[in-house]
Amino acid sequence: MSLDNLRSALPDYAKDLRLNLGSVIGNSELPAQQLWGAVLATAIASRSPIVLRELEPEAKANLSPEAYTAAKAAAAVMAMNNVFYRTRHLLSDQEYGTLRAGLRMNVIGNPGVDKVDFELWSFAVSAINGCGLCLDSHEQVLRKAGVDREVVQEAFKIASVIQAVATTLDAEAVLAE
Repeated sequence: MSLDNLRSALPDYAKDLRLNLGSVIGNSELPAQQLWGAVLATAIASRSPIVLRELEPEAKANLSPEAYTAAKAAAAVMAMNNVFYRTRHLLSDQEYGTLRAGLRMNVIGNPGVDKVDFELWSFAVSAINGCGLCLDSHEQVLRKAGVDREVVQEAFKIASVIQAVATTLDAEAVLAE
């Protein structure tokens, strides 16, 4: 199933998602690497086997091997960081914020692709995982690097649509059982 087939799999009640999926991927003004890295990273973050299985081949075809690996690395490291930093932020005891994290995250410093691309993908994954601390951190890095708000918003539009498509298709699969 390609992007078109994924869109056609959406039920009629989710017509808006069908249109939005075509728009955020098919009409994006992001460079191909930023777009497809965000698509792959957020498909992984959505935790939907259906969405990942259908979007991964197109992402792989549109990314260099280094970018493909880096997008997967962004999803992996943010899966850890989003839980850790969101939890630390939500705890009433602010002393946790003074403790050393003690978690390896070397890939952030050396992702194997342009740092802006990796930050954008990390930001998009953080949107799905709902970590405000990580969202603020990555947004600040992107803005300091000269990335326009419209580009940042494009990343969380991709994340929101992919997550909604994943939720809808996974629910439909369960209901069809």
